[in-house]
Amino acid sequence: MSEQRKAVALLVLTAVLWSTSGLFIKLIAWTPLGIAGVRSAIAALVLLCVVRRRNFTWSAAQLGGAVAFAATVILFVVATKSTTAANAILLQYTSPLWIALFAPWFLGERAHWFDWLLIALILSGMWLFFLDDLTVAARWGNIVAIITSVTFAWFTLFLRKQKAGSPVESIFLGNVLAAAVCLPFMFDGGPPAGDWIWLGALGVLQLGLPGILYAVAVRKVTALEAMLIPAIEPVLNPILVMAFQGERPGAWALVGGALVLGAVVVRAALTARGDRRLV
Repeated sequence: MSEQRKAVALLVLTAVLWSTSGLFIKLIAWTPLGIAGVRSAIAALVLLCVVRRRNFTWSAAQLGGAVAFAATVILFVVATKSTTAANAILLQYTSPLWIALFAPWFLGERAHWFDWLLIALILSGMWLFFLDDLTVAARWGNIVAIITSVTFAWFTLFLRKQKAGSPVESIFLGNVLAAAVCLPFMFDGGPPAGDWIWLGALGVLQLGLPGILYAVAVRKVTALEAMLIPAIEPVLNPILVMAFQGERPGAWALVGGALVLGAVVVRAALTARGDRRLV
């Protein structure tokens, strides 16, 4: 298997693990910042144990990636708790638009016309997928989710900027920073005893391990590919929440899901084949 195909496989696995966030966060009866802090603290320990060789350069890209990651993981928990899991993940995955706008001058990676077409399909599909859930009452949660789309985009851009190095350090530092920011809230009561299993799953399976996989994969694909391929997450995330929490998408949502999956599968297939005629 080529390095590029391995990267695609790692990105798909990363998306599957990331997609458990909505369900786990909804299951935990605690404050958003408390959840975010403990989740990042556990993830930082996972990275500390798994990644033996670390290279802290303290470069602008490494620190920028850490700040963007910390902002993303904190704000996403806040958004998920404030609005529906569907809304939070939908709005976060408008990130490809920001990457397509910023990557040409920040990374020198231009988006092809085919990428813009897929972005349009993904955004249209996700809008349809969650159309029934977009309410005025959840506008503040939606605003926070939109902010996470910008921070998530810059996190990917900063990691891609370190493609010749080891971008996993940004994720480690970002988790440490997120835990430090949320530290006061981590001692504010605490979740029910039974919810600690979900917190552990969030830290290890949903944030820690996929962070390592994403850091490895992003070195072998463009920043836009690193965002487009994991876009199956916003389809899987609400499906899990629907199955266990009862949030059910409507008929338009099913059409939207088909558009998202179709666009992502086409882009991933072209990347895996190394086809550069269109991308």
